[in-house]
Amino acid sequence: MTLPAFVEQGGGDTAVLLLHGIGGGASIWSDAASGTLRAIAKAGYRAVAVDLPGYGGSAAMGAPDLGTMVDAVRSLIGHLAPGHTVLLGHSMGGMVAQELLARTPRRGPGAAGRPLVDGLVLACTSAAFGSADGEWQAQFIADRLAPLDAGLGMAAVAARLVPGMVSPGAPPAVVRVAADIMARVPETTYRSALQAIAGFDRRAELASIAASTLLLAAAHDRTAPPEIMQRMASRIVGAEYVCLDRAGHVANVEQPAAFNAAVVDFLQRHFPAA
Repeated sequence: MTLPAFVEQGGGDTAVLLLHGIGGGASIWSDAASGTLRAIAKAGYRAVAVDLPGYGGSAAMGAPDLGTMVDAVRSLIGHLAPGHTVLLGHSMGGMVAQELLARTPRRGPGAAGRPLVDGLVLACTSAAFGSADGEWQAQFIADRLAPLDAGLGMAAVAARLVPGMVSPGAPPAVVRVAADIMARVPETTYRSALQAIAGFDRRAELASIAASTLLLAAAHDRTAPPEIMQRMASRIVGAEYVCLDRAGHVANVEQPAAFNAAVVDFLQRHFPAA
């Protein structure tokens, strides 16, 4: 399979793959947005920001579904061949991470039967897309596609959605950065990604997650509310839970110092850098 595009910094035995949300791309982890790539590399890890299929420098691959995204991430892990692998998934990226674990035997193809994924950081995400009746999902998708259906483009989508993805009183610069990144997502990719996550539901698999896991929530996140993430944490054996104040759904952009510190602290305790 063709590898997805990625940006790499740092080194070490542990690779941390950064998986973005539906309105993102590898650039969401850059110095201009959150600085997460550099913060992880500076702490002694091999930080890898991934463009999922159809985003940034990655061509669309196969069917526009979570399986395609999982295959892309799995192929990249095989290419990097790290000693340990940690997936940091924000929003949709967190769903991709959960889907990868659900579709991969607990013992992966690595040397001596080691796990394919050793650690998880699930940020501002959930274990299911909405309720079981489908009404919430349908309304969610309709709201987000309305500007596109009206022919207004991704810039209009970003202008409509991003202000609701930050905390009250967030600096205009935060909104501008997140909106600029979302506006660069191709329309076809955005439409496909929405459909890809519409049926996502891995709540039943939470209890079987064996990787060291951090749930990173944001106090003002209306897309993945803290109470939902706290319930997720309670169903994953040994999972840690942190909630960031003064942040909404794009917590990595709105509160980068606190976000990055929580991630690095988790990594240093569970995967000490040599």
